[in-house]
Amino acid sequence: MMKLKSLYTVLCLMVGVCTMSGCIEEYEASISSDDSRLLVVEGTICSADTNRFYLSRTQPLNSSDALRMITGAMVSVRGSDGSEYMTKANGNCYSCWIDHLNPDTEYYLHIEEDGEIYESEPQKPLPTEKIANISGEQNTPEGDIDILVTPGVPINPDKTNYYTWTYDETWEVHSDYTTFVYFDVEKMEKVDTIGLFPECGWKDARGTNILVGSSTNYDSQHIEKLKLYDIYRGDERILHKYSGLVRQRAISKAEYEYELARRQAGSEMGGLFTPLPSALPTNIHCLTSHKLVIGFVGCSLNTSEYRFFLYPHEFSIYRPYQGDARLWLEDCTEADCLRLVRAGMFLCEWRDERMMGGQLTTAWAFRYQLDVRMKGAYIEKPDYWD
Repeated sequence: MMKLKSLYTVLCLMVGVCTMSGCIEEYEASISSDDSRLLVVEGTICSADTNRFYLSRTQPLNSSDALRMITGAMVSVRGSDGSEYMTKANGNCYSCWIDHLNPDTEYYLHIEEDGEIYESEPQKPLPTEKIANISGEQNTPEGDIDILVTPGVPINPDKTNYYTWTYDETWEVHSDYTTFVYFDVEKMEKVDTIGLFPECGWKDARGTNILVGSSTNYDSQHIEKLKLYDIYRGDERILHKYSGLVRQRAISKAEYEYELARRQAGSEMGGLFTPLPSALPTNIHCLTSHKLVIGFVGCSLNTSEYRFFLYPHEFSIYRPYQGDARLWLEDCTEADCLRLVRAGMFLCEWRDERMMGGQLTTAWAFRYQLDVRMKGAYIEKPDYWD
């Protein structure tokens, strides 16, 4: 949704562009109310998947919100063979499960909202080949780790192929320190224990960008090692073990051009020659009036998935030096231990040499240093991790 908000920001910023003659005059933008309340549609028609479509509407320039969520619309996926899949609404998300799309049938999105009817252009679902490989490569020891994708042999090797990729991430996280002892305040002594705090956990994230690519400059229209994204070599994600799940979908040239135009409009952010959001290419049209729409609805026969793993020993990882941040006490007494427990600290080390004429040395840490959950990790190991 942030991508579409940035598109509407372009509209807001361009209103301020007037003459270049050197004089400053008051200027009132001539923008119709229809152009400031455009329907925004996100979503893809896809087989064997839950199809989700998000509806919203751009707001006037003086509104605090760039988009207004649309609820209560009637949304369905329809086919030229008479099939129809009605969606269920959850807020501004309209979803339906489609088990199978017929490759010889044309499908389109049908929307009824605020007395208007909108439809996307009918199109046959595009098949997507498998992903042949995902790899991580580091060009220099100080460089970032590039994530590269190689699709399988294209289904149509005689013409340009267009793709879009999305990805999810999972990585292993460890606590700063571990402990196998604790101080028993009733017995006033050290007690051995196992697993007092979880020291290993996992975090998840979803890629924020939709990535697109074209086979134009590749031999036999076969993309090889196209960079999807990169990871800084000192990032927490790569310190222990990393996994990515990449989803690949074949798209039409029109959808590819829409994604490129959307990126250009979002990155230029109101440049003098930046197109207004309403000028972006779209395949969604209003059948009952001349109202404009922002968005593009693609249609895919399938989505290919590929899970890959990266390990730190495969790369030059940057681990900044961190000194021991635990609290060490030499010549420690049981009273000191009780005081630190009441201060919210936990015993990590217990070196008792008093029987040999030495002293008791202890090390202490706070829970956030010992419990990996305090780093925002969960401790249920993913099924695919091993």
